[in-house]
Amino acid sequence: MSYRIGILTSGGDCPGLNAAIRGVARAAYQTLDVEIIGIRAGYRGLIDGDYQVMQQSQFSGILTMGGTILGTSRTPFRNMRVVEEDNVDKVHAMKMNYRAMRLDCLVTLGGNGTHKTANMLSKEGLNVIGLPKTIDNDIYGTDFTFGFHTAVGIATDVIDRIHTTAASHNRCMVIEIMGNKAGWLTLYSGIAGGADVILLPEIPYDIENVAKVIEERARLDKNFTILAVAEGAMSREEAAMKRKDREAARAQSEYKNISQRVAAQLEQMTGVECRTVIPGHMQRGGSPSAYDRVLSTRFGVHAAHLIKEGRYGLTVALKGNEISENKLEDIAGVPKPVDPDDQIVRTARSMNISFGD
Repeated sequence: MSYRIGILTSGGDCPGLNAAIRGVARAAYQTLDVEIIGIRAGYRGLIDGDYQVMQQSQFSGILTMGGTILGTSRTPFRNMRVVEEDNVDKVHAMKMNYRAMRLDCLVTLGGNGTHKTANMLSKEGLNVIGLPKTIDNDIYGTDFTFGFHTAVGIATDVIDRIHTTAASHNRCMVIEIMGNKAGWLTLYSGIAGGADVILLPEIPYDIENVAKVIEERARLDKNFTILAVAEGAMSREEAAMKRKDREAARAQSEYKNISQRVAAQLEQMTGVECRTVIPGHMQRGGSPSAYDRVLSTRFGVHAAHLIKEGRYGLTVALKGNEISENKLEDIAGVPKPVDPDDQIVRTARSMNISFGD
């Protein structure tokens, strides 16, 4: 039997996308009579019918490349069933183009929004397999997503480098790490980088408790402090607000982001000079780590095996040290926040790292 496999990458880019694409393709070429269709710019390409028939040579030399050879875009799930000004029924267009491309299945590489759309398309009758990618590591049902390990390494390197500046100038350095709804990246890089304070969306902080850490370190002749702060971290006061009220309050604030606000508050309370560092999109760029290259490859190969077995409506997952899968309908839209009582949080507390709570 001959197969036509469509592959797309959706949402924010991250290290390991090309390695995963390569894993799907090489395993499929090994075991199936296959033609691979590369869909450009994520779901936007599926909506517009923008694709190319891939050649085997296009999957060579991409293992170590960052980004995605297929391109990507953000097409929010909440808008998928909304007919906008262009008058395009996006769901209908994706189904029609799936058939026009004569696809036997669609492999989607992405995060939470990508998986919600993949589940929707599965319920619409398309053969879909998901691969979990995100530097946030917040996809339910898998221990790790590809891209996370590389991002932890990058964020840790930033914290490492800031240590010398903080120590030399007796400063408090506030490093803002990506992670709006989940604090996994900040948690891991904060521990790995030796942060004194870690602020997460899942553990609302009291700024006075954070100030006490700086003052206590000063009493011990430790005249610098490192804070790893998730971009979605919130104070206890903010956590008590409704989401709309919290967003409105932040929009009216004189500070553009969490790191500026925390730094200004701490400098006023302690008298210690506080500076901010925002590595931003650097955390998503560059070549994947060796771990992510292996994980992405394993995910891609497993997807190819699922195709061979005719098993769809699934997403690949890492459980323990085994590659497995979950039903899309079981994981799509399910949050995976940091549990405040998670063992790694307890590990950090045992190292006298404060969460400001």
